Amino acid sequence: MKHFNDGLLGALLAWLPKPLPARIGVAVSGGGDSVALLHMASRALAETDCTVLAATVDHGLRPEAAEEAAQVADLAASLGIEHSVLTWQGWDGQGNLQDQARRARYRLLTEWAQARDTPVLLTGHTADDQAETVLMRLARSSGVSGLAGMPATRDLGGVTLLRPLLGVSREDLRCYLRSRELAWSEDPSNDDSRFERIKARQALEVLAPLGITSEVLTDVARNMTRAREALERYAHFTAQIALETDRGDVLIDAELLTGLPEEIRRRLLIGAVCWVSGEEYPPRRAATDEAIGAISAGQGAVLSGCRLLVQKGSIRICREFSAVESVTCPADQVWDRRWRLFGPDDATQAVIRPLGEAGLAQCHDWRNTGRPHAALIASPSVWIDDSLVSAPLAGFDNGWALSLILDEEALFDAFLSH
Repeated sequence: MKHFNDGLLGALLAWLPKPLPARIGVAVSGGGDSVALLHMASRALAETDCTVLAATVDHGLRPEAAEEAAQVADLAASLGIEHSVLTWQGWDGQGNLQDQARRARYRLLTEWAQARDTPVLLTGHTADDQAETVLMRLARSSGVSGLAGMPATRDLGGVTLLRPLLGVSREDLRCYLRSRELAWSEDPSNDDSRFERIKARQALEVLAPLGITSEVLTDVARNMTRAREALERYAHFTAQIALETDRGDVLIDAELLTGLPEEIRRRLLIGAVCWVSGEEYPPRRAATDEAIGAISAGQGAVLSGCRLLVQKGSIRICREFSAVESVTCPADQVWDRRWRLFGPDDATQAVIRPLGEAGLAQCHDWRNTGRPHAALIASPSVWIDDSLVSAPLAGFDNGWALSLILDEEALFDAFLSH
């Protein structure tokens, strides 16, 4: 058993960055996978200068969660590890609970790591989790990227998320825990077949006689990861030729786009749309395919809060007015996560909001800008009450300056996984 345990520790160490950072965080729910990860990290890093920190997210959805967090705190204390409990109170009862909870969990963990100058965060996702993910995405007719499953590494606002146990089975981790006489908690939702992941877990038991096992699906994810990386390189190279930015919009060479393989066209379009909209997750495949069909037919389209405008020789991707119609902020703040405006010091009553039809009607020289109507009505403008003060992109700056805070290089880097 010692040899088995040492093998797990070696596998964990192999995933950690070299040289080791001063601090590494571990996300610990209290379940067996994350408890094993915390204990393994404490052992693997015991004789290094790297400090292990632990955090547990209490989603506030089950009364047992507080007790489970306390059990993690006790384990962390016994290992000499600082532990924090992060509480989520943001769910309003709307939307997909598991998706909302997952997003909140990563946000809270990222903020916790950033506040403690901890550049690496470990999670306890296993080979079984990867297999379940692949099966769920297969049911959604996912493409190469979807079937690549969960990436082993991911950038979260400057914090590197690592999943070092994707090649380790859930049962192997239970063996590790039992050999060390370590206790863990079982979430009752793990037996609730209303959840998609639990259905996938149960389906794997039925599919095993056909040879469709966790190990096989994990291999599929690895194969698809290699295919995805090749496609990303192709898309990244092509994007530098086919795409250019124009004051917050993206222009795609229409002729070049037409001659590309369908998968690369899709990737270019999704990358451009996500950069313009600021959305973390790409639009769904069906919506993307519909938009590609529309622009191929010479028609415009709407996708993920963006307008796709067919122009002579190019496709312009700009913000959709309805996506920003209600977005308003004081003039000294960032508008739509993209724009800053700078004007007179006495403009304390000014706000930024989309220009709209009424504002554009007051910009008599807007046609001279060469920018289309649809892009301009969704552009930032400065108002005091109902009076238009400035609309720089529409040719009416009136002493105000406009700055795009988006990193234009990030548009091209986004085609590569990080």
